Amino acid sequence: MMRIGKIKFDRNELSGSFGDIGTDLPLLIGIILASGIDTASALIMFGLMQVLTAVKYSIPMSVQPLKAFATIVIAQKLTGDVIFAGGLVIGIIMFLLTISGLIEKLAVLVPKPVVRGIQFGLGIQLSMLAIKNYIGLGSLEAYVLSGVAFIVGLLLLGNRKYPPAIFIILLGVVYAIFRTDVQSGKIISGIKLHWPQLHYHFKMADMLTGFFLLALPQIPLSLGNSILATRQIVRDLFPEKKLTASKISMTYSLMNIINPFFCGIPTCHGSGGMAGHYIFGARTAGSIVIYGSFFLITGLFFSDNFQIIVKLFPLPVLGVILFFESLTLISLIKDVATQKNDLFTALAVGLICAFLPFGYGIGLMYGLVLHYCRLPRMQQVIEDIK
Repeated sequence: MMRIGKIKFDRNELSGSFGDIGTDLPLLIGIILASGIDTASALIMFGLMQVLTAVKYSIPMSVQPLKAFATIVIAQKLTGDVIFAGGLVIGIIMFLLTISGLIEKLAVLVPKPVVRGIQFGLGIQLSMLAIKNYIGLGSLEAYVLSGVAFIVGLLLLGNRKYPPAIFIILLGVVYAIFRTDVQSGKIISGIKLHWPQLHYHFKMADMLTGFFLLALPQIPLSLGNSILATRQIVRDLFPEKKLTASKISMTYSLMNIINPFFCGIPTCHGSGGMAGHYIFGARTAGSIVIYGSFFLITGLFFSDNFQIIVKLFPLPVLGVILFFESLTLISLIKDVATQKNDLFTALAVGLICAFLPFGYGIGLMYGLVLHYCRLPRMQQVIEDIK
């Protein structure tokens, strides 16, 4: 084991570093292919944001692509100019919400049952994504591979001596080497140094498109999951850390103000990512440094062969990792299960978030109305905000 300050590097941190790859890797690939943005820039900046976040927080504070943002980009094949402009707009909006104090007021206003509902809804979405798009690919091999990986995960989950993600990923790599056309020689021969490209010209038309098409759908999800739910899961897993919503929101906003100028994709923090790193063994930011270094090194030296490298991570294996991440999020609802009203609020919010268009915004508002429908509660929250 090696330790640098509060950050550890050991087999558990290595295992935890794979905890969010099931979410991130497909989104990164999808954005790069759909938009045609520079692969090296996207990977370098994504890795750099991970490492800088690790240094800042010293806990496994995840950095992920913006999910709603990525979905729209992939579906509509938006250009890099719109992506970078939209990311900058989101960064500016979140920065203004932070310095104005509105983020902290929102954090006071939103109760735990609503936050648990947001996490529950995200867990449902991730589990459905894992089963439908990764595990349920229709071939017998995919089912067998995912089944073996799932059993390995169940047997080793919580094992500090033999952390599970290492063996799940190793299973996928062995499968890829023997069953796909991974050309390791081509990866080595294709080593070439790349630097992120600069982007400093933002057209007003792209900014407006980014605001209406990308920022408006993304911000409710960011407020609910990236800020409030992440703050809550930090309290759950690392109660000694006194992180405020404003601090999390500030690093979120700064990432998205910096990224567009270097052709990086918009990123966020996320409760699901932290849950994934934690359940597979991470207890410090070592997992984030390892994870970020993978993307940073790949972008700097191997970006020309990125599509070959990702074949080492078969979708059924990524799906199993994502499924465990989703189960961790879903299980967090247990701490509001003893109160009937709170449980109903959490379940209602979760189902809205999971299944309705713009569900996170609607679910957040519905949960607030449901929770504060009694006058004494509303009077109390007004006093708290004051």
